[in-house]
Amino acid sequence: MNGRPPAPAGITGLGIVCSVAQDVDGFAAALAAGASGLRPTGTADGPALTADVDGFSLERALAARRLPAHLLGTAARAAGRSPWPLRAAAAAALEAWEAAGLHEAPADPDRIGLVVAGNNLTEQHTEQQRPRYQRDPAYLPARYALHHQDTDHVGTLSHILGITGEGCTVGGASASGNLGVITGARLVEAGAVDVCLVVGALVELSLLQTRGYLTLGAMAAAGPPGTPPPGAPFDADHRGFSPGQAAAVVVLESAASARTRGRAASAVLRGHGSALDGNQLADPSAAGEARAMRTALRRAGLAAREIGYVNTHGTASPLGDRTELAALRLALGDEAGTPWINSTKAVTGHCLASAGVVEAVATVLQLERGFVHPTPGLRRPIDPGYRFAGTAAEDARPGFALSNGFGFGGFNTSLLLARPDA
Repeated sequence: MNGRPPAPAGITGLGIVCSVAQDVDGFAAALAAGASGLRPTGTADGPALTADVDGFSLERALAARRLPAHLLGTAARAAGRSPWPLRAAAAAALEAWEAAGLHEAPADPDRIGLVVAGNNLTEQHTEQQRPRYQRDPAYLPARYALHHQDTDHVGTLSHILGITGEGCTVGGASASGNLGVITGARLVEAGAVDVCLVVGALVELSLLQTRGYLTLGAMAAAGPPGTPPPGAPFDADHRGFSPGQAAAVVVLESAASARTRGRAASAVLRGHGSALDGNQLADPSAAGEARAMRTALRRAGLAAREIGYVNTHGTASPLGDRTELAALRLALGDEAGTPWINSTKAVTGHCLASAGVVEAVATVLQLERGFVHPTPGLRRPIDPGYRFAGTAAEDARPGFALSNGFGFGGFNTSLLLARPDA
């Protein structure tokens, strides 16, 4: 041991399927345009808005990839028989695999890891299979024993991509995505793997899960006819989160591996922080959120004044939004009003388990392409002391960004992402 901190992991590939785009370039364009996938549900007793993925086709997704035929054939066979959220994950993983050039300059499969972020991913699939079982138990598909487990994502994606290194699922409620990135980064930093795919799994909410969030008051309810739509994150009219669907992937890689394979990182994960509140409930803690951000800053060796952009957790929960702004004040001090601030959830909805990976992809794209996306629907910010992105994209070239993710049960996480030249 030389006493030096481990070299940070670079990001060499991205992939996404979400409500506003089904590839990374489309997602970047939607972010820059301030497009939103949120649409009224048209129901009186459900969420007011949702951002669902429409028109997804694994066949079209595979046809868009420039990958070896045997790899695409394996994906068609293995994912084609899987529930559609896993098909979306396969499409995003293959896009990221191609972007990282792992088909052209392969890494040792024993040195590639796979982390799937998410928990309780299959309740809707179980709900859909129950009537079939009740009609005739003998006709419950044999594969149900595999599909009802979150680990089906790990098994299927490792089968498609030939990954034989370490693999696991990581759950932390709405912080799952960030926890997945942190877990993957630790594998790379520790030298356990050279490359790690981190997959934010698409959540298809069951009726019971949806009702639970509505009963808790966390999700913005539709209400009776004439009820105005809920406000955006940090808007004075916010009243809860609007669910979204997305599968997203980042490829983390050691600098030595990327150099050997001749690949350039589009961003570097300079630091990360994770902290618990010691609280089983849903109420957030500014102190815990600030602790995660300060840990990310400390591990990156950066000062608050160097942060140019914050991709907030920003769910549109009144308590959550106020708490996060207070946490930014605690973490950044007098610099809290300096960085640009936005919320990708105003574009994609709250993608729950995959939110952190979706927002890591969004953050990398903004760092790489020199803009900060607007927060659609943010008209009356709850606190004018912060530098919220306006109604249009802002030209900006921040070198360092925080991307926050917080979850029920006291999960607090923050990623510190950087341009490679910062």
